[in-house]
Amino acid sequence: MSAATTRSRTPDRLCAEAVDLAREAAEEAAAPGVVGEHVALVSEGDRVVTHFFECKEFGYRGWRWAVTVARASRAKLVTLDETVLLPGPDALQAPEWVPWSERLRPGDMGPGDLLPTEADDLRLEPGYSGEDAPPPNSVVSEEMAERVDAEDAELSDLEAPAATARGSIAAVAEELGMRRARVLSRYGLHTAADRWEESFGGKTAMAQAAPASCVSCAFLVPVAGSLSQAFGICANEFGPADGRVVALDYGCGGHSEAAVMPKPPRPAPPVLDTVAPDVLALRPPREGSVPDTAPDATEDLGHS
Repeated sequence: MSAATTRSRTPDRLCAEAVDLAREAAEEAAAPGVVGEHVALVSEGDRVVTHFFECKEFGYRGWRWAVTVARASRAKLVTLDETVLLPGPDALQAPEWVPWSERLRPGDMGPGDLLPTEADDLRLEPGYSGEDAPPPNSVVSEEMAERVDAEDAELSDLEAPAATARGSIAAVAEELGMRRARVLSRYGLHTAADRWEESFGGKTAMAQAAPASCVSCAFLVPVAGSLSQAFGICANEFGPADGRVVALDYGCGGHSEAAVMPKPPRPAPPVLDTVAPDVLALRPPREGSVPDTAPDATEDLGHS
């Protein structure tokens, strides 16, 4: 070990004793009463020492005021170098900064928000731009032109002219949905499939408890392309995945054939008795205070 290294680890005596100078510098940078007790000192090099003071300011728990002092060679006057507030070993600090592209989570976007995509996004790849179209005098162009003329002869003259020349590579790319600046790459397709499989796949708790899978459900809407071999869209408004892309091995209790409800029995038509007459009162019964009693015909007439 060299002598210079040994000297740098031993604090300079005059710099180590300049605690009052360091405290005055810390209080001038902060405020009176905020600088606490002297907690430690560290030798930064030859005749360079940093004094640490406790910080009592609210919101900076565990932070320390660091004041660095130094002196010139063979000089007895200690001068101030810098004053700064630094976090201590148990300081309360903000979490490490993370770029927005890594902080973004599904559902964070709201109305009016814009989500830019990087130029080298692995999920996307260039679409058809028309740069690889064959020249007009090539054999491919002549064959396409002949086929287009033959097809146009069979079509009605009332057909509206298309924006893109029929039979060209651009027309085929537009029909296949590939005439865009960028299209989904194979990597982007696989990552989307893995994400959908994790949310609505056969290994979820809902699918494990389902009576049947979505491949046999009438509410499954098929999708086009290569995803049709493994995914579909749920159209059951009462299901947990309504309007979501679900795997064919996913399932839930809303399966169309899981529990078919029987039709309720139709009530019998009313029966009318047309044989016996119904007695209907034409007048209501008389009501009065004197009972309507006729004299007995067998009673003798005369005076008693």
